[in-house]
Amino acid sequence: MLSHLTINNYALIENLEIDFSNGFSIITGETGAGKSILLGALSLILGSRADTKVFHNKEKKCVIEGKFYIENYGLINFFEQNNLDYEAYTILRREINNQGKSRAFINDTPVNLALLKSLGNKLVNIHSQNTTLTLNDSNFQLAIIDNFVKHFDVINKYQLEYSKYLKNKILLDSLEEKEKNTKTDNDYFQFLFDELETAKLKIGEQQEIENELEILNNAEEIKSKLFQTSEALLNSDNNLLEQLSQINNLFNKLENYHPDLKNISERLKSNYIDLQDISSNIEQFEQNINFNPEQLELLTNRLDLIYHLQQKHRVKTIDELLEIKNNLSENINNISSLEEKIKQLKNQLSEQHKLLSEIAGKISTNRKKVLPSIEKELMKILNNLGMPDAQINIHHELTTDFTRDGNDKVRFLFNANKGGELEEISRIASGGELSRLMLSVKSLISQRNLLPTIIFDEIDSGVSGDIAGKVGNILQKMAKQMQVIAITHIPQIAGKSSSHYLVYKKNENATTKTFIKKLSEEEQINEIAKMLSGEHVSSAAEETARQLIDNI
Repeated sequence: MLSHLTINNYALIENLEIDFSNGFSIITGETGAGKSILLGALSLILGSRADTKVFHNKEKKCVIEGKFYIENYGLINFFEQNNLDYEAYTILRREINNQGKSRAFINDTPVNLALLKSLGNKLVNIHSQNTTLTLNDSNFQLAIIDNFVKHFDVINKYQLEYSKYLKNKILLDSLEEKEKNTKTDNDYFQFLFDELETAKLKIGEQQEIENELEILNNAEEIKSKLFQTSEALLNSDNNLLEQLSQINNLFNKLENYHPDLKNISERLKSNYIDLQDISSNIEQFEQNINFNPEQLELLTNRLDLIYHLQQKHRVKTIDELLEIKNNLSENINNISSLEEKIKQLKNQLSEQHKLLSEIAGKISTNRKKVLPSIEKELMKILNNLGMPDAQINIHHELTTDFTRDGNDKVRFLFNANKGGELEEISRIASGGELSRLMLSVKSLISQRNLLPTIIFDEIDSGVSGDIAGKVGNILQKMAKQMQVIAITHIPQIAGKSSSHYLVYKKNENATTKTFIKKLSEEEQINEIAKMLSGEHVSSAAEETARQLIDNI
């Protein structure tokens, strides 16, 4: 429960401290006095976003601090899981500077806003007038049923599996779209790869073919020149080798006369040997050269193919063509791998679908079992709120697809009049009826929920007189199991409270400020009397106020 609230520099509040009691507490005050400001400040320590426009003093930071008694609410695990110090009296604090930067603390440990909000949701539920609109929301209606069933372990398991299923489904859609886009690419990649594969290219092949073609295209001239050279070196009557042999013989007789002559003689012998070897190579080369039209055509076609592939892929070497071929092979393998991934993912989704169906079936069975009880309980509460002829029917159907909440769809059908046709709440319920319906729902949930505190912001909208008193009775009953704080303008409800707080404004130093105080019994009587008769309290209004309080 909320035991203490401190507000500094928020809207019309400069400094404010207030203790709250357990049971049923009422907050009253004139319109514009600052009751909603109080809730706005409280919502900040429950994780709401901050707005620097609400600062009382733009030069100072805003600090909101709330002390909550949380023992016996099963929150120890939450603190342990989030490495927080558990205290029976836990303090939530929010600091916001004038640039809008915010810091949050739980028992003096800095936390992020999400964690603060997570704990806040376990401590306080604020019901405002706008919340009534959620009665028409299918998700909220399912939440009502789930609160009644209290099968949150099954719901959590389902939502965990649904999250995995949804993630894989999105991934599958993405992969299938990618496969669709690459289908044409794959055919083209395969064509290019097959073309290069069929070519059976080899490293260095191009240079070899170009060299061989150069010889074949000039075979006649080369052969003629080689023959002439061979004749001059070896085969003519006065060939070069014969002459060099004679010179060597002359130098053999001279080499002993001088070292330089000996050196020349050795060089001549070496040259003779080289020329013999050269002559042999030339003769061999000349014999091997033959003009072959078929080989010429074959090599020309091969080189044309290589040039064609190089031009097609805009490269200049066979090495580059082979690299392109490897890349194409990798792309084709990736596309093939994509197909395999899609197949595996579909199998996985099929298994997940079976599991989701099984869990959703359990959830659906649990929900359908309690629908008659919820209808009965809600009509009972509505009867106590002055709607004895109210009819409620919860229409249930199964959806074809899974949603985050299962595959159930519910619609709360309602009619306030006996024999009237049941319709969806949004179409038939008036403002006052909506308020009573929501109060009935909150009352129903509170009987099965361990939430410490619920705050109603004008839950009495659209009700008055005897009905207002009955609303007060419901709030009183709820307060036996939890802390209930209600902001109201109706004296019949204010009279039911065990603690009464007044929000008021005062002008100080040419500035309007908001304050709050807990009323004594006499102050409470006077305040309720004002609510009955206006600023000038009559003795009759005072007596009526006493009666309202005495009838608690």
